[in-house]
Amino acid sequence: MPIKYKRVLLKLSGEALAGEKKFGIDYNVISSICESIKKCVDLGAQIGIVVGGGNFFRGRSSSQMEDRTRADHMGMLATVMNALALADALETHGVEVRVQTAITMQQIAEPYIRNKAIRHMEKGRVVVFGCGTGNPFFSTDTASSLRAAEIDADIMLKATMVDGVYDCDPNKNANAVKYERVTFQEVLEKGLAVMDSTAAAMCRENGIPVLVFSLADPDNILAAIQGENIGTIVKED
Repeated sequence: MPIKYKRVLLKLSGEALAGEKKFGIDYNVISSICESIKKCVDLGAQIGIVVGGGNFFRGRSSSQMEDRTRADHMGMLATVMNALALADALETHGVEVRVQTAITMQQIAEPYIRNKAIRHMEKGRVVVFGCGTGNPFFSTDTASSLRAAEIDADIMLKATMVDGVYDCDPNKNANAVKYERVTFQEVLEKGLAVMDSTAAAMCRENGIPVLVFSLADPDNILAAIQGENIGTIVKED
């Protein structure tokens, strides 16, 4: 089956990489994710990945930290650990990969340079973006929408722990209703738990659709790129 989306930005949460361990990295989980990514690359997809760091440290929710900026910087470093782990797993599966970070750490990763990232993807390399936007007070969801806009992505794929967007938390309400399609305006007005408002506004303003789907089956990444009807699509009418 051919791919529907040529260039994509894939957002992976740090929690997804931890699997059932809930903390750290589950290498079996990462390996399964990378197997699916390899299938996409083999079909000609160009993939950039933004990874979170919540499996190690969540800057914005670390209430014991006095300084929010310092806490967010620690969260950015957590994303780099995940980015390096993803790079290692991708290379194990025969995928060429580059890690770029928004905060310069040239001994272990390239600095983020838009044109270089695009060139890597055009050559069939996966680019993993670490450190979010490089600024405190911005989530990795916002970093994902920013990178998606910068690399001219056809779509942003948001792999989560639930199979789409609901009108309320399906883990707390058995009567929660799943949307097959929803607009960014509805996301903002109804406060739907898709992404933060900054990220939603950026995707809306740049015409970037977002597909929210479950990572319980890693091959959903391939299904998403092929345009199969999974999860919830968020886009303006």
